[in-house]
Amino acid sequence: MADAKVIPFDDDRSRSGGASRPARRRTGAGGPGSGRGDGFAAPVSALPGAQVPEGAEGGQEPRRGAVDADGSPAGGWERRIASGLAFLRRRVTGDYDVDEFGYDEELTDQVLMSLLRPLADKYFRVEVKGIENIPSDGGALIVANHSGTLPLDGLMLQVAVHDHHPADRHLRLLAADLVFHLPVVNELARKAGHTLACAEDAQRLLETGEIVGVMPEGFKGIGKPFGERYKLQRFGRGGFVSTALRAGAPIVPCSIVGAEEIYPMIGNAKTLARLLGIPYFPITPTFPWLGPLGALPLPTKWTIQFGEPIPTDGYPPEAAEDPMLMFNLTDQVREQIQHTLYKLLVQRRSVFF
Repeated sequence: MADAKVIPFDDDRSRSGGASRPARRRTGAGGPGSGRGDGFAAPVSALPGAQVPEGAEGGQEPRRGAVDADGSPAGGWERRIASGLAFLRRRVTGDYDVDEFGYDEELTDQVLMSLLRPLADKYFRVEVKGIENIPSDGGALIVANHSGTLPLDGLMLQVAVHDHHPADRHLRLLAADLVFHLPVVNELARKAGHTLACAEDAQRLLETGEIVGVMPEGFKGIGKPFGERYKLQRFGRGGFVSTALRAGAPIVPCSIVGAEEIYPMIGNAKTLARLLGIPYFPITPTFPWLGPLGALPLPTKWTIQFGEPIPTDGYPPEAAEDPMLMFNLTDQVREQIQHTLYKLLVQRRSVFF
């Protein structure tokens, strides 16, 4: 079987040959397109006989994190049940929105983030720093290092932005085309807001004011041997810089520590990888020797730090075609990420604590 086809982010071609976009589900009230809300896609009435929490009159939901006098979530179990039933009704009747890329904000907020949050908060105990460096409005491009054998770092980055940014912003990740050829994973990635890593899609998202995330190392970073951990791989030809320049969006460097050790990759079964049509087949101290149990990631302690944004709106339109400028900005972003990685490694007490 042929090696997996990877479309480089710096390929500025049209994405007509990539994965197809699903059609828009519908446009109507009650979905995420009708307003951000605080974790709820539509106002929900209290159950008959239930007391309406203070601040929820007129169908307004309590703010995220609000609690009652007894310490339980504002509204209690009755409101949770009512919200859950309303959510199921909307899914069954199709009364929800997805955008042109297939992003389902309501499903992401209420289901996908709820599933990933315990992994981030309890298992990896992710510590988030510098979240204020992500703009409160308008587009921005987050550029992060990539590691860990499996792309859990991208998902944890998405949770970090979703749960910690004061403006409740969402991260739209750019992914290799292999993601969109995997059954089930393809649909979930689209629903979570991921899209193909091509310049056209990235620019459109940035110009509409979205926070876009890219990991330029690609498979070179995520599949590197354990002995090369925290050593950044090549960032390509600067395609992400060109996209940010065209959109006039700031570039936010991001450094992730902890992901390198979740699956220490000590070998690569290249022949098996070719047969399966994947970029690499990892061999770790536990996988494949322990079977499915060996696929359990090690509970390392993570730190995600967002650096100071690098503005791009001061450059003229033709700057996006200047190869020297793109090289310099790419090198600046890469050096800032690498320097922060080293600083965080010196500061951490242990891989697991």
